[in-house]
Amino acid sequence: MKKTILVFSALILAIFLLFKFSKHALISNNLKTEIVIAIIAIIFFFIGIYINKRSLRKPVNVSTTINHDKIEELDISKREYEVLQNISEGLSNKEIADKLFLSESTIKTHVSNILVKLNAKRRTQAVQIAKTLQII
Repeated sequence: MKKTILVFSALILAIFLLFKFSKHALISNNLKTEIVIAIIAIIFFFIGIYINKRSLRKPVNVSTTINHDKIEELDISKREYEVLQNISEGLSNKEIADKLFLSESTIKTHVSNILVKLNAKRRTQAVQIAKTLQII
């Protein structure tokens, strides 16, 4: 947090100094207005590229290992696990039913069983809990 504040403070200071420099340059008639604006634009262009590269460089620690012991501990069946995976993909009950060749009422039953086993109130909460438990 402190680093972010320092970076933005430095950028604000840089903006301030650039405008003061451009004001001085215009008053002393050393540079034309277009040149000053172009220099400021180029500087901010490179600052933007630098900030973008820094933000994209941050590593994302995503664990891809699935905790099969936790799945067994929660007593989630293979079919319920398939339904949970499809829920995490954002599919509706009808789409899951079509994909797994089951009736929509069967999917609703599986979803309600998943919600009970994960102690969730909504499908999105169930997916979030499942990701926290590393089962999807």
